[in-house]
Amino acid sequence: MKLLWRLSREAVRYRFLYVVAIISTFCLTGMNLAAPRVLSSMTGIVARGVDDAALRRIWGLTAILTALYLLRVAFRFMSNYLAHKAAWYLVGDMRTRTYDKLERMHLGYFHDKQTGDLMSRVVNDTRDFELLYAHIIPESFTNLVTFVGVLAVLLTINWKLALITCAPIPLILLSGLVFAKKVRPYFKLSQDKTGELNGKLQDNLSGLHEIQSFGREDYEKERVNEKNFEHVNAQLVALRLSAIFHPSVEFISSVGTILVVAFGGLLAYREGLAVEDVVAFVLYLGLFYAPVTGLANLLENMQQSLAGAERVMAVLDAPLEIVDKPAAKELKDVKGAIEFRHVDFSYIEGIPVLKDVSFRCEPGKMLALVGPTGVGKTTLTQLISRFYEPDAGSILIDGQDIQSVTIESLRRNISPVLQDTFLFNGSIAENIGYAVPEATEAEIRAAAVAANIHEDIMAMPQGYETQVGERGLRLSGGQKQRVAIARAILRKSPIIILDEATASVDVETERQIQTAIAGIAGQRTIVAIAHRLSTIRNADMILVIENGQVTECGTHAELVALGGSYARMDRIQASAAGGIA
Repeated sequence: MKLLWRLSREAVRYRFLYVVAIISTFCLTGMNLAAPRVLSSMTGIVARGVDDAALRRIWGLTAILTALYLLRVAFRFMSNYLAHKAAWYLVGDMRTRTYDKLERMHLGYFHDKQTGDLMSRVVNDTRDFELLYAHIIPESFTNLVTFVGVLAVLLTINWKLALITCAPIPLILLSGLVFAKKVRPYFKLSQDKTGELNGKLQDNLSGLHEIQSFGREDYEKERVNEKNFEHVNAQLVALRLSAIFHPSVEFISSVGTILVVAFGGLLAYREGLAVEDVVAFVLYLGLFYAPVTGLANLLENMQQSLAGAERVMAVLDAPLEIVDKPAAKELKDVKGAIEFRHVDFSYIEGIPVLKDVSFRCEPGKMLALVGPTGVGKTTLTQLISRFYEPDAGSILIDGQDIQSVTIESLRRNISPVLQDTFLFNGSIAENIGYAVPEATEAEIRAAAVAANIHEDIMAMPQGYETQVGERGLRLSGGQKQRVAIARAILRKSPIIILDEATASVDVETERQIQTAIAGIAGQRTIVAIAHRLSTIRNADMILVIENGQVTECGTHAELVALGGSYARMDRIQASAAGGIA
């Protein structure tokens, strides 16, 4: 009930549509209740004998019955369509809200989540809200009103027979409660398995090249088949319970009909119950038991909807761990000075990634981070943008603690170029201008020239309108990197982060990227992570990070002269380059 109440508060913005749908439902129920009474009256007239006056009454009742059926069509349309309209608008809202929440979650939230499962929550689980608001709730309301209305009519016809008609109701309600309690966990499991299946499919389709390259098609087919039938089996358990419950409800309802027929005949024999009253009772029985037998479908659908709602609410209720502080202010007029003061950080408590890191980079300078894989270089850059929060210490930009400024203004002043460059499925121009949608064609071209990618683009058949494909599949690694650099240049952020921007490109492409970086050096503060020391020889300051700590600091010449870890890395890379040459 708590979950239903919360969902009802979500739907309140469409109350006008629901109010009209509810009024239409009331009217529709009235039409349904009136029709059998008119039919029983016509039966009574015929039973007493038909003359001219009776015939006129029959024609009059026929006209009334026709009008009732026509009105029933109109009210059913309004009841169904308006309820569906409100429900689908709600589904759209909830999808947008769920996506927006995911978009604002800190990166740590996604470490143990599958993309396919999250997509299932946004698309599949929110769709079940339509089932709840367009079918379950309206039909429950209609059934309740119909049940009460029919019961009132039956009591006015013959209270004894009406009470006999109600005899099976407690048993049906009890079985419904037991069914709901038993089946809901299996619907929840089924939807969880749907998410896992979507996650596996998304993972495999993204890694299709690797699957085919290593000949693992049969292996992956079996894994998908396993996930597929985990979902199928969970669904079948729920359906097995439904297959037991539905016939049981129908049987109990049939017993009620048998009781009415038997005792109705007895009352007609002993107490002279009128024929039209017996006919009315029989006609109303369908209306009376329809809401009760419909309870089976409604309970099944409700458990499925609530299981989906729980998965959606789990996303919406997840805490936003990185938010603006109450007194956060805009970060303005940024020069680009970056300072770390005794910063500690860990992803898992007790396993430190960064330990007591302190340094200062002046505006317009290039800071390089080098060291073995997994020592915290990328983590350090992500802390600057507040994708994670430090466990201890502080990070400052232009002397301001980044936790005292708004996240939006902080990230507006930082542009990343990552090793695994992500391009959206669109044109090259759209990707370069992604962060500056109002950029002109001239500005986009100027950024491309500065990133040393303009000539490559112009050599393509469609130039800047060339479609890059999903994740930039149609471009080479070096082209994607330079498009990302152009995107960062166009944004004109005072701080640019280059995370292994030349790690997976050839020597010629590396030289082109270096030329692009050299073109913005001195104009922006650059934080560059590099394994190839050739790309950061001209950095103003190089930090050597080992085991989460800064172990060496200085320029290339100073660190080579120091004879420590950096000098050893430089010798190894120089030797490797000489061997290749």
